Amino acid sequence: MDKKAMYEQLCLLEEQMGGMLQQIGALKKEIVALLEENKRLGIETQQLRKLLRKYERFEDDSSRPGKEAPVGEGYDNLARLYQEGFHICNVHYGHLRTEKDCLFCLAFLYK
Repeated sequence: MDKKAMYEQLCLLEEQMGGMLQQIGALKKEIVALLEENKRLGIETQQLRKLLRKYERFEDDSSRPGKEAPVGEGYDNLARLYQEGFHICNVHYGHLRTEKDCLFCLAFLYK
């Protein structure tokens, strides 16, 4: 093999490696996006399971005599806001919840 053919083969190999590096970079970006989405969905699933457990407990409590479930669109909206991470209590209404659950909000929800 002469020097010119070897050089051309080396240039071709370099181009192929550059293309592979671009493909690897694109795959890496896709994997990062999938991992972030997976984490977000995992957190959302945990929150939904937690909400389901609270709802099931509430249903059990509301089936007892003397306890009536709060009914209405306003209550649903407040519960949705709380689950989205906002305070619904009169102390911090509308502020983002940075910690776990707010006892004032929970007391308001389960009156």
